[in-house]
Amino acid sequence: MAETGQQRALTTAFPPPPPLWKHFTTVNIKKLEEIKRDATKGEDGKPQKKKTWTPTELRSLDLPTELRFLVPPEIPISGQYNVFGELQNLSTNLPSLKDQGITQLYPEPQSGANGEPTKSLLLNFLEFVGILSINPEQFEPKVEDLRNLFINAHHLLNLYRPHQARESLILMMEEQLNRTREEIQQMDKLKDEISGVLEQLEKEGADVHTAIETTDEHDKRAAIPEQDAIENSTLVWKLLDENN
Repeated sequence: MAETGQQRALTTAFPPPPPLWKHFTTVNIKKLEEIKRDATKGEDGKPQKKKTWTPTELRSLDLPTELRFLVPPEIPISGQYNVFGELQNLSTNLPSLKDQGITQLYPEPQSGANGEPTKSLLLNFLEFVGILSINPEQFEPKVEDLRNLFINAHHLLNLYRPHQARESLILMMEEQLNRTREEIQQMDKLKDEISGVLEQLEKEGADVHTAIETTDEHDKRAAIPEQDAIENSTLVWKLLDENN
């Protein structure tokens, strides 16, 4: 009876944590670390280089009972593994309904499905309602038919999951590619704008440089007559002084 109760607890929708969680205490974790340090000590009694322990190596140590629950299980590489009392397959391939002992009601996907399961589901539901109104005791076979139809519909949807994932990935990559192209186009546009501004600045700089050279030349030419006038005035005053 105890095993039946435990199995029922493991297969509920929201099962409680397994009893071994009580062993994951700070004290037990420290004890396990001390045991691992002692196991790595050399002949001189000093701890060696830090080691990564595998579950198999940890189990080879002489661990107390309360510490054995702290050792993680080996990673499964094939077959099945147990999660809360339910077996899970490592293979990502979807098992067929035949392998699960369920009658397949729809044709193979490559031969084309034309919506018959949906019509069958509606028809069986109407028959189920009719049975409940006339002879409710005979409900069980029709419920089994409805259950089988729902399982087939769910399995058919799961068959298209890889195709959906592939198409979603293609769409995501196309959106990323389009976004990258738009960014490149914006960068090219910005480059052209910057190049235009630089060309305009270069042109304006050349005009300013030409204007400065022209102004300097004009100032130099204007300075020559002024200097000649000053020299002539000085000569006149010198002659007047000599005559006096």
